[in-house]
Amino acid sequence: MEFRSPAFDDGDVLPQRFTCDGSGVSPPFRWDEVTPGTFSYILICEDPDTSNGPFTHWLLYNLPWGTRKLEEGLPDDEVLSMGARQGTNDFGYVGYGAACPPRWRKHHYIFRLTSLDITDLPVPPGARRLQVTAAMKGHVLDEAQITAIYQR
Repeated sequence: MEFRSPAFDDGDVLPQRFTCDGSGVSPPFRWDEVTPGTFSYILICEDPDTSNGPFTHWLLYNLPWGTRKLEEGLPDDEVLSMGARQGTNDFGYVGYGAACPPRWRKHHYIFRLTSLDITDLPVPPGARRLQVTAAMKGHVLDEAQITAIYQR
């Protein structure tokens, strides 16, 4: 699966508009060369550089199989117009949680797209990461990721 963002490349600095120092909107993504048998996708963004282990910034799941892009600035709704669901991030709210590392510390933001062999994960909108990752076990077909770096 080929996964990319029109706003930044893998290994680039995360543009400020996707951070707490900017407008904090979600980044755009595109993907193709989909794995045969894919029925849905999950996008998870995490920061592995926190002292308490990975910090979840975004959980987007049950993305329909025909989806090949996400526009910049998705709303923080539990269910999006395309039918996808958003979970609760580690900030404690639904939707994208902007990158906001402590000052003078460089953090990595991993955006991981996973293709699944099922249409709907049996988890409600607003679910937490552990619920989502437990439900996707045994259904993963492929994964691709982009990592961005941000330092305040």
